Amino acid sequence: MATRHRYMTSEELALNPIPNKRTELVRGRLIVREPARVGHGFITANIVIEIGIYLRANPIGKVITSDPGFTLFRNPDTVRAPDVAYLRADRFPTVEVIGFDELAPDLAVEVLSPGDRAGKVQAKIDDWLTAGTLLVWVIDPRRRIAHVHRADGTVSRFTERDVLAGEDVLPGFTLSLGRVLAV
Repeated sequence: MATRHRYMTSEELALNPIPNKRTELVRGRLIVREPARVGHGFITANIVIEIGIYLRANPIGKVITSDPGFTLFRNPDTVRAPDVAYLRADRFPTVEVIGFDELAPDLAVEVLSPGDRAGKVQAKIDDWLTAGTLLVWVIDPRRRIAHVHRADGTVSRFTERDVLAGEDVLPGFTLSLGRVLAV
């Protein structure tokens, strides 16, 4: 007789945090990762600062950090947590939920850590885009590059000499990759 696996839900993940770890839920299975390193946090903070400055002048939405969880799929549940997220003002949740909000951010930013595997990163990108995220930035500090993935399936590669654009998601916003990576 086969053993039936019990899948975790978004609500169970929210109510049972693991101290000092970063967690996600992928198709009902708990994924546990170590805390981010200092350099990773510095780059993430730089991105949040730049988007935050833009949003003070252009109050069209909110930037979120600290690995915010988003319930992307149900039965089994998938909760992904980007390093940085952006939500348009009209999509920002106004009511607290027990689990994690059931929506995808308009922009998800992933800053790669040394141990990140290409297949797992691609799975995250696919989840974001399938759930409705319009733009995914993947920043690779070690290689000093970024890849921008769009809802239409196009992907662009940028070097530290380039500038990322907010495109239709953050109209008029630009981000100097070299300045963000300056550790």
